[in-house]
Amino acid sequence: MQEAIQAQEDEDTPQGYGWCSWHEDYSGGLRLIGIEEQGTGPGRNYFACKPCREANNLVPFADRP
Repeated sequence: MQEAIQAQEDEDTPQGYGWCSWHEDYSGGLRLIGIEEQGTGPGRNYFACKPCREANNLVPFADRP
């Protein structure tokens, strides 16, 4: 029987399926990278999948000091 192997950071971290703001397509394993707030109207959230986070050295919002 094979078991899924994941990095330790991925096991306890909330992730979702949705739109990756970097490669502009749907993907799994998304993490929130940034939040753009606006005074009026809706803001915007930026999410990235694991390959994009690694390729662009992106630090998830929740992992920042």
